[in-house]
Amino acid sequence: MAALVKLSALATGASAVVREFPKTGPASIRLREMGLLVGTPVTLVRCAPFGDPIEIKVRGYHLTLRKSEAVHVVVEPIEP
Repeated sequence: MAALVKLSALATGASAVVREFPKTGPASIRLREMGLLVGTPVTLVRCAPFGDPIEIKVRGYHLTLRKSEAVHVVVEPIEP
């Protein structure tokens, strides 16, 4: 099992599986409505020049998240 990291710390082009995310608050509801659930594979597509926001590929579409939201999502990197 790979070490768990925050989604905001994932390298560009890396893939991972969501393991934890906020269970309360507006960010939690927004993430669930967009399909970001525990067990969902994601790929970090790119980051803005100053690192915020980040773009991930999840369930076949591209989703942009603020770094302040991504820091609360814990993922397990997928080894190539």
